[in-house]
Amino acid sequence: MTTPATPQPGAPVDPYRAYNFKLLINGITNGHFTEVSGLEVTIARRAYREAGNDRIRAVPCQVDYAPVTLHFGLTSSRELWDWVQAAARGTVNRRNVSVVLLDAAEASARCAAEGVLGATYTPHCAVVHPAKLVRGLARAVERRGVTIHERTQVTVIRAGAAVTAHGTVRAPVVVRATEGYTPGLPGQRRAIAPVYSLMVATEPLPAQTWDRIGLAERETFSDHRHVIIYGQRTADGRLAFGGRGAPYHFGSRVSPAYDREPAVFRALRRVLGELFPVLGPEVPVSHTWGGPLGVARDWSASVGLDRATGLGWAGGYVGDGVGTSNLAGRTLADLIRGVDSGLTTLPWVNHRSPKWEPEPLRWLAVNAGLKVMFSADAAEARKGRPSRRAAAFSRLLGH
Repeated sequence: MTTPATPQPGAPVDPYRAYNFKLLINGITNGHFTEVSGLEVTIARRAYREAGNDRIRAVPCQVDYAPVTLHFGLTSSRELWDWVQAAARGTVNRRNVSVVLLDAAEASARCAAEGVLGATYTPHCAVVHPAKLVRGLARAVERRGVTIHERTQVTVIRAGAAVTAHGTVRAPVVVRATEGYTPGLPGQRRAIAPVYSLMVATEPLPAQTWDRIGLAERETFSDHRHVIIYGQRTADGRLAFGGRGAPYHFGSRVSPAYDREPAVFRALRRVLGELFPVLGPEVPVSHTWGGPLGVARDWSASVGLDRATGLGWAGGYVGDGVGTSNLAGRTLADLIRGVDSGLTTLPWVNHRSPKWEPEPLRWLAVNAGLKVMFSADAAEARKGRPSRRAAAFSRLLGH
């Protein structure tokens, strides 16, 4: 019988674990922060043309640095505190300051994956069980008198109505929130491309295995490969791990059969073993599953309401829907009630993404892109530098 690792009572805890940016003053660590903004650099250009040559060239000129802001900090340094207090009083003292990300050792202390070079980290993240979340939401709305009609397929939505095989439901506002299943509705074939993401989960791992993997605080993790992977430690001590790689199906088709791609499951087990060799060459997987997510043509999620027709929508989350759908629901509630709020002025409100290309161009582009990104990951692993093909194809996709 295996036992998942749990923090030991009384064990010393590093107070800086939640702060992934170090502030160095003259090479000495003086503070830790969770977020940093303003690292942009703008380089002005000056155009010129040589005599007798019509070609216009440009040379770099003045370099402007944006103000850097550090958020949510912790320090035991009197020097940093005095510096900040002096600045608040209007006294400017310039210092040689560096902002540093987690280095390899600090990153590995959280997630001891093979070959870690560094990481960013934020404590402002929560692990949510999606199925439990949905069931909890259902119970919450039912307590408020709402009736949920499951297994009632909507075949058409139009102004003021949602048509089903059992009758038509009429309402002043109809919201389309069908994500990867959107292309099955008439007129929506090119609105969203359903892309499958698949997952595996290990058996519960023993404490000594978790000691070598890390994730002691149930951190979620990903890396910067082009074919996305992601993982987390579950409440019962499993390692749940997922990623892209399943093919796009012609005509934006979705089917329960597509939730299970043995080749993708094998690839996920292989990558998981490469990241955490302690799991062995045959990673002990107990569960496999998957499903479609929704991708808009410009890779931008959106939420909106057409007041003339009463038709609302939310979606295009590209796999980040557990948290984003909550924001979308709260935004739609304000839009439908006519409430002007900070949510209704966000940039994604009433954003209209362009349509995907018609078939067979869509099928060719999405699946060719998948192959390009796989090859880019392989090339970067061999050469140790960014892939030009990945950058070029990302621009073509608008990503």
